[in-house]
Amino acid sequence: MSIDSAAVAALREERLDWRFKAAPLQATGVTVGGYLAGRPSLSEFGTPLLTLERRALDHNIATMARWVAAAGVSLAPHGKSTMAPALWQRQLAAGAWGLTLANVPQLRVARSFGVSRLMLAGSLVDPAGLAWVGAELDGDPGFSFSCWVDSARSVAIMDAALRQAGTVRPVDVCVELGAPGGRTGVRDADEAVAIADAVRAAPTLRLAGVAGYEGALGHDASTASLSAVDGFLKRMADLHGRLRYEVDEPIVTAGGSAYFDQVVEALGGVGARLVLRSGAYVAHDDGFYRAISPFSRGAGPVPLRPAMHGWARVVSRPEPGLALLDAGKRDLPFDEGLPEPQAVRGRGGSALAGARVTALNDQLTFLSVDAGSDLDCGDVVRLGLSHPCTAFDKWTLIPVIDDVEAPDPEVVDLVRTYF
Repeated sequence: MSIDSAAVAALREERLDWRFKAAPLQATGVTVGGYLAGRPSLSEFGTPLLTLERRALDHNIATMARWVAAAGVSLAPHGKSTMAPALWQRQLAAGAWGLTLANVPQLRVARSFGVSRLMLAGSLVDPAGLAWVGAELDGDPGFSFSCWVDSARSVAIMDAALRQAGTVRPVDVCVELGAPGGRTGVRDADEAVAIADAVRAAPTLRLAGVAGYEGALGHDASTASLSAVDGFLKRMADLHGRLRYEVDEPIVTAGGSAYFDQVVEALGGVGARLVLRSGAYVAHDDGFYRAISPFSRGAGPVPLRPAMHGWARVVSRPEPGLALLDAGKRDLPFDEGLPEPQAVRGRGGSALAGARVTALNDQLTFLSVDAGSDLDCGDVVRLGLSHPCTAFDKWTLIPVIDDVEAPDPEVVDLVRTYF
């Protein structure tokens, strides 16, 4: 499994300017590498800001890699969580089998950085996208690609488009199983078998496995959610046993970042390569995944650590119990829980006793504080965040700091994203 290390390294030659809202004004015109050579501090950066912590990233990548290796399964992390080639490179270097992505634009980013094994977590029925994939396969014998289908109609569309494009190499396809109330995926196992037969009959396609996403069936670690996930995974195992594949090593793929321990328990012995697609583990969080991650529930040796944080400056204290911060919905994730106030940069957490975020506007955070709090205009508040998948997309450049608890952390890297 490979990525173009030279292309990733070249990102350090990009010049900082107005295109990157995280870039310090004093760094305008300087290359990323040149700026980092001066060992800048976080206080040089304006607000609002999203950061990553190097120590947490290192811990999370290593922890997941060790767990996956011990379980004897493969990991194709969902690259859409970060869309950061530099982080993909680290995941692949730690042993990831490939990358998962969600749409053709994301696939194009990965191919631009030379990623050699990609899975599209869904059906590809766009003729232009299919022609592009076919050209990538025919032009690079070392490129491996697979996607999913959940209807006979999607099989027919793929076959017709690939024939029209003159694609020579067949496209590997997994039949996607779904569940009532879930997302995509065929709901009936007999229909799934018929779809598999249609794939086998299409000369441009090759039946390669079974896919599913259990995360849509639960949103917490309750008994009901865990039971629903187990039931779905049993159906996946049963379907796998009914199909006749056209590859030497079929794959079974499931596993987001919430229930991957159950995926391994249910599907680890079905006689196929089990591929997990967990992606949020890299950054983890101080919200949704903190509560639901298997490692938080004792499935791993140690918990993951939150690597991402928001930083916002107090711009107004219009009432004794209210502070307005200069970060909002355009800067911070809010769909899986509001940010958590953690500390004031350089002052610790004493000024935030009893504080909580009550709302986000487009550009402002409403922070409720004790009436006697000495939090003042100009103070910079560190915020714990929930849901990395809707955090990274708001930032094209993300500073990486060495220690989030330091009074003025050193910035050791700048991570480029492509959404």
